[in-house]
Amino acid sequence: MKRLFDLLLACLAAVLLLLPASLVALLVKLSSPGPVLYWSDRVGRGNRIFSMPKFRSMRVGTPAVATHLLTDPQACLTPVGSFLRRFSLDELPQLWSILVGDMSFVGPRPALYNQHDLIALRSERGVHALLPGLTGWAQVNGRDELPIAQKVELDSEYLQRQSLWLDIRILWLTFAKVVHGEGVSH
Repeated sequence: MKRLFDLLLACLAAVLLLLPASLVALLVKLSSPGPVLYWSDRVGRGNRIFSMPKFRSMRVGTPAVATHLLTDPQACLTPVGSFLRRFSLDELPQLWSILVGDMSFVGPRPALYNQHDLIALRSERGVHALLPGLTGWAQVNGRDELPIAQKVELDSEYLQRQSLWLDIRILWLTFAKVVHGEGVSH
């Protein structure tokens, strides 16, 4: 049921967001040199690595680490990067990952391949068995502001409570937070 929900919603979103995504792609291309998309190696279900697309919000050559580990994240942002991140527009290409089955709309956010502490904690709690999500319970309860242990606790809570109704609630809360630009530190 979850996969069918993901496919139907992803197809609908792809149609509705085609024009806005095209405009974002144009903004990225015109505002800084480099490719429009950034393909990030992420950890998926069962700790399998997959490539996840995002609109590029960081300058070419920025190290592939979690943003909070950068010395000066603001200096690495492209001219439109902060805007894209604040409203999660950099995440739009992840519809592709949902369509091909690497991600779901709701689940734990996929860790970077080198976030060993996050990956280990999720594996200990069984969270690695879930398909990663475009959004999740941790995102609507703090997003970038949460320490890793608290994110994993919320991911584990989602694992125990998951249902279609919880997914719909998380999607609604995500929409509200994105519209208000809440919970983004960079």
